[in-house]
Amino acid sequence: MKAKRTITGLLAAATLAAATPAAAAPPQDHRRVATVRQLIAELPVTAEHRQGYQRSKFKHWVDADKDGCNTRQEVLKQEAVTPPQQTRGCKLTGGQWWSYYDDTAVNGPAGLDIDHMVPLAEAWDSGAYRWTAKRRELYANDLGYPRSLVAVTARANRSKADQDPAQWMPPAEDARCQYLDDWVSVKTRWALSVDGTEQQSLQQLSEVCPDTTMDVPIT
Repeated sequence: MKAKRTITGLLAAATLAAATPAAAAPPQDHRRVATVRQLIAELPVTAEHRQGYQRSKFKHWVDADKDGCNTRQEVLKQEAVTPPQQTRGCKLTGGQWWSYYDDTAVNGPAGLDIDHMVPLAEAWDSGAYRWTAKRRELYANDLGYPRSLVAVTARANRSKADQDPAQWMPPAEDARCQYLDDWVSVKTRWALSVDGTEQQSLQQLSEVCPDTTMDVPIT
């Protein structure tokens, strides 16, 4: 009788374990590994939605880890070719950067903008209008993926503004294939759509660029 109760208990425990939801397991990274052409083909194609857009709906630059440096400063430190000096309040001086959009070396942080690879307005048009304020904040301060934010000359960034690759490409021709990879991977990461003209431009550019295999962490 005692042996029977023991077996019954073991069976019940096994049944309970099998019934435990998968969510109880440690979370696994969700990644998409594919070539850039595959990723372009997977991007949903929809009309843009600009109604209601305000830049202030994407809170930035924040100090997410409370270390005294905001997102802009973190990107500058990460991308510096020659590291800047950091003083109280995360003030950065000196240092050198390379702006890949226009193949330009920049001395000191003052001449640099931090560009959202997919601009905030373009993200809104492509699906962020449906997001919560918190998700938009995470997008605008995405330090978890190095392609999301890039330090470039203020001139190049302001020339780009909120345009997509059908309307604007980096002036440095050697930068265009990297720009394609960056743009497509960020849209994939955040499950953003493309419009028809944008998709066509991405496909055309991909025909003359290496079909890079991308490993994209999905949010």
